[in-house]
Formats: sequence, C-alpha cells, structure tokens
Amino acid sequence: MCRFCCCLIAALVVLVAPARGWAQVHQHETENGAPIVRSLESLRDLDYDSWQAVAYREGAPGQPVVLRIVGYPGKVRLEHPVSLQVLAGRREWALEDITLNSPVLATDGREAAAEFALDPLLDDLSNNRPLRLVLPGVFNELPVPPYVVGEWRSLQMEPLS
Repeated sequence: MCRFCCCLIAALVVLVAPARGWAQVHQHETENGAPIVRSLESLRDLDYDSWQAVAYREGAPGQPVVLRIVGYPGKVRLEHPVSLQVLAGRREWALEDITLNSPVLATDGREAAAEFALDPLLDDLSNNRPLRLVLPGVFNELPVPPYVVGEWRSLQMEPLS
C-alpha cells in the first residue's frame, strides 16, 4: 500500500509540475550577411499587453548584447532616450537607451521599439533569476521568467557556427 501511494504521488508531481522552458536561441545572418544569435520571446506586462523582447549579439562571443523591446505599432510611442529599469528582489539596474545608435530604429516613424545595452545586467547576474522590467511612461512591470534570463545570459558566449 505504501509503494502504491509513493508511486501515485510521484506520478502526480510529474504530471502537475510546470514544464521547464527550453532555450529559444537562434542563429542566422543579418541583411548585411553578418552572423547574429538572438533570443526572441513574447512577454505580457501586468496590464496584459504583449511585448516582444529580442536579445541579440552580432559577431563573435564577447561582442555587446542588445535588448530590443517592441510594442504594437500605433498603440505605443517610445520616447528616447529613457533608461530601462530592471528589478530583481532588492537589486536594481538602469540600462542605457541605445535606440538612436541604430540607423534603422532612429528613422522608424512608428517609434514602437527601443534598444538597451544588456551587458551591464548580464555581467552582474550570477544566476537565472526572474526579473521585472520597468519602462517609465510605457509599462510599469514586465515580468521576465528565469528561462528567458538564461537565454539572454547564453548569448554572451553562444558560439557561431
């Protein structure tokens, strides 16, 4: 009887436990033929609005990792420059807005995307902890699950094939 209960509990734990997210790091070339690795995730803020979070690195490991936040064009206009606030428990980072450094985004009249230097955050993280992003005037809290943070961290050293 005890074995049966143990087996039943083990089966329930396996069936009910949430599935672990798998990395979605992709490798391809830019329009100019430069190699790029990226993580693309769709995230929802606390108002249930969807955002694309695209972290990418062009070139060899050690090159800067950039985080692009993209909203629905026409629904949101992102002013520049504005720092992206990142919260993790009591820790906090302010990521620099580098949107205007991108010729494509600087001339995009939709103003629905912003880019941030992600390396200061990645260099400071020692594990895949959940994060909360705050973009003043745009969203108050955009939760980032640990598996996405793991994808972002892997971009720093992801080899290009």
